[in-house]
Amino acid sequence: MVPDIGRGSRTHGLLVYLYGPGKREEHFDAHLVGSWDGFAPDPGRDTDPTVALARLTAALDLRVKQAGDRAPAKHVWHCSVRTAPGDRRFSDKEWNNVAQRIVHATGIAPDSDPDGCRWIAVRHAEDHIHIVATLVRGDLRNPRLNYDFNMAQAECRRIEKEMGLRRLNAGDGTAAKNPTSAEKFKAERTGHPETSRETLRDAVRQAIAGADDEKEFFTRLHDAGLRVKIRHAPSGDALGYNVALPGDRNRHGEPVWYPGSKLAPDLSLPKLRLRLAEGATERATPQAAGGQADWSPPARARRSATGIAEHAAVLLDGDEDEAAAQLVGTGELLDAVAQTSPAATRAELITAARAFERATRSYVRAERADIRALRSAARGIVQAGGALGKGEDGGTTAMLLSTLVLLTIAAARWHSARGHAQQAHASRQAAEHLRTAYRQAAATPMQALRGHGRALPEAERRTHQATIRAALPEAAMRADSAVTKTDALTATLAQAEHAGHDPKTLLQQAIDMRELDTAGDVNDVLVWRLRRLAQLPAHPGDSTSRPKASTNRTGNRTAPTAAARPAASDPSNRPPRR
Repeated sequence: MVPDIGRGSRTHGLLVYLYGPGKREEHFDAHLVGSWDGFAPDPGRDTDPTVALARLTAALDLRVKQAGDRAPAKHVWHCSVRTAPGDRRFSDKEWNNVAQRIVHATGIAPDSDPDGCRWIAVRHAEDHIHIVATLVRGDLRNPRLNYDFNMAQAECRRIEKEMGLRRLNAGDGTAAKNPTSAEKFKAERTGHPETSRETLRDAVRQAIAGADDEKEFFTRLHDAGLRVKIRHAPSGDALGYNVALPGDRNRHGEPVWYPGSKLAPDLSLPKLRLRLAEGATERATPQAAGGQADWSPPARARRSATGIAEHAAVLLDGDEDEAAAQLVGTGELLDAVAQTSPAATRAELITAARAFERATRSYVRAERADIRALRSAARGIVQAGGALGKGEDGGTTAMLLSTLVLLTIAAARWHSARGHAQQAHASRQAAEHLRTAYRQAAATPMQALRGHGRALPEAERRTHQATIRAALPEAAMRADSAVTKTDALTATLAQAEHAGHDPKTLLQQAIDMRELDTAGDVNDVLVWRLRRLAQLPAHPGDSTSRPKASTNRTGNRTAPTAAARPAASDPSNRPPRR
């Protein structure tokens, strides 16, 4: 059950709309289901609707006129209450009960208060009602409506439980503003798949992802084709900004501007400045080590981001409030990956980033926010440009997506532990979209790896499979209720051994990096961890040769060269937290 509250100044205009046909002829059989005294005029049941509408308007506005200048300028309180898809149809009596509970909970008309505000509830569809109240009490004072939306939300959660309705996730007031009905209707009328508000929110999020400073942020907005208007103080300092889509104009032919704070609470200029200050990105581009020089910039950026994302998941697993900062950085990383991904996975990744946007905000604040690593990873991906969907680019995309699935699941558990139902749900939604994108990106490289595994000499293949069985319990080798084939993991261990690593030690290091209980396919997760730790090509068809261990005069293998060893600075290669 979803309440939506707004305020206005025209009682008669709102009633005309509620009792009218609607913008698309969607209203039918409009009538009252409840009112402040149970005897209000009902234009939907009167033989002369026009007269009844005037009488109803006068009755609702009576105290407003009596209060005169003391009445609020926006004296009309309007709350629509809608049931969720799949919920049963309510009777008029049940809707009247819902309306009475909402006006009581919000302070509009508390029970047993004879001076409560005048209100009505209009029904013109099966799944919702509209509650209209005028904000002057019988004693001509204004009602106390502090946190009326939160109160309405809480009452709806109680009604859902008592009436056996679909239980929606409770909010905490940190969600972005939903598009209005007028915005949705305009998008539909103009043939756009989404509203301007949603398009602009995505564009601003993508512009801030990994941005080094305020100047770069505004440059990216302009480069994305948006209209940008910066508000300045008399001193010349920027106070805020507005954005608009080209061609999006109001009835007067003027651009429809949206302040950043109205797109999302954390997209205001002061909030973005705080993020830029706390998460200053690394300006220097790290040099590629060893054979990495032959990999493309997108491949190197994705490989580096994978280790950083793995470390962020470890921090979220620690269940400390300080990990809240990692959620903001994860959102930026998802936005960076989405805007630079190959066409085959772009739609799913954009949807995943949009879903996770809700998970980046809550009332939990990190006292020592440090998201430099994640923001630098996002910056590296954006600067590297678009990745191809094949070869090493495609393989490292799959490598990163495999880790991002686990990172969003860790975010869901972090939010669930704090009762953040909406944010936890958003994290799980993002994880599902990332899984879909991962399957698309990983299909080709994993198929090639499995072929390599099956082509190994029988003795070598059995040796590595024995290593796998010894390191992993049988339960961990199951996915989707079927024993997972280990050909890709076997091939990776063989390639790591040829590159100079000890397979048993390397496999155990990959297992110890982080828990595997949330992995949809343990095999896949370990394959990508191993290939990153051993600096093996993410795509087995890549011709880049990896540094091999040198041999001494007796033929015994020595430690791999520095280029073949995992970088010590990579936070994901540190010993796991206990």
